[in-house]
Amino acid sequence: MATDTQTAPRQTALNAAHRTLKAKMVNFAGWDMPVEYSGIIPEHLAVRTAAGLFDVSHMGEIEIRGPQALDLVQQVACNNAAGLVVGQAQYSALLTEQGTFVDDIVVHKFSDTHYFICVNAANREKDFTHIQAQNRFKAKVNHTSDDYTQLALQGPRAASILQRLTPVDLSAIRTYRFAFGKVCDVRCLIARTGYTGEDGFELYLEPPASEKVWNALLEAGKEDGLIPVGLGARNTLRLESGYALYGHEIDDTTTVWEAKLGWICKLDKGEFTGRAALVAQKEAGVRRKLAGFEMRGRGIARDGYPVLVDGKEYGRVTSGSPAPYLKKNLGLAYIPVGASAVGTRIGIGIRGTTVEAELVPTPFYKRPK
Repeated sequence: MATDTQTAPRQTALNAAHRTLKAKMVNFAGWDMPVEYSGIIPEHLAVRTAAGLFDVSHMGEIEIRGPQALDLVQQVACNNAAGLVVGQAQYSALLTEQGTFVDDIVVHKFSDTHYFICVNAANREKDFTHIQAQNRFKAKVNHTSDDYTQLALQGPRAASILQRLTPVDLSAIRTYRFAFGKVCDVRCLIARTGYTGEDGFELYLEPPASEKVWNALLEAGKEDGLIPVGLGARNTLRLESGYALYGHEIDDTTTVWEAKLGWICKLDKGEFTGRAALVAQKEAGVRRKLAGFEMRGRGIARDGYPVLVDGKEYGRVTSGSPAPYLKKNLGLAYIPVGASAVGTRIGIGIRGTTVEAELVPTPFYKRPK
């Protein structure tokens, strides 16, 4: 994970709570964040088998309101938000004119005139400026990141733990749906989304109530194996699940077709930023695409290690690490389309030695039904 050492990091409302729990803190995207508490492996396994609680308050929130709020959302995001109903969320992306990623986002429809967008921590200000620059509509764009604490409760026991603390019927909230209600008597946006590959919820609430809700959740889930989880396990969990990370798999040099995220790009919805470039690339065909690989030789493919195709260096590992639950060494990388078939052998440069890996289907991990 990249860190920023140029300026003093910002703190979430739970900074003191993390330090009380003796979390290992790092400067991540300009924020003083917990990377681990008890260790990446036990935290990872807790989410896969029981539940984990994350402070993800460094993430950003941008709200679009007004009679043409949907028009602005449709212009800046590549997915089609026109079909969303109130209480529904959607994975999407902000794109450049070249069809590459400004950021990947989650759009929530609060009403016909109010949309709530969750963006990545490192891109908060950039995304706000990007959206504002395209606002030729009767819409108001507000950067409301500092108004929210965001907690992520993830794992197979997440729903049963959260249900003890809220009168909201969580079974009525389907995946990528949300509702408003109280958790520990604190008003929250309760969204059934996540970034771990497990069932779970994101809670958005006012920062002064952060410790109350955080501590109540940890206490309520103690007997079920709930533990606090840092950004280290968040990264290994999302890699096992094959999720892209901005700055790694997706950035302003990659497109949705290359990143195998074409399912979030709806060319038939009408004009949006980057559409023309994506139409042209689709017609011409992509030359590379994101692929998953499993190490066959001894070694761990770390982020940034060279990737060799037919003996020649082609690119770099975008994400790579051991997968604690699957007990394999995995990674993601861009591969030439002609060499991207499952079963193809590639090489990973590890400390001057080429170690063999094999392209495998993604996601590496799928949650049991």
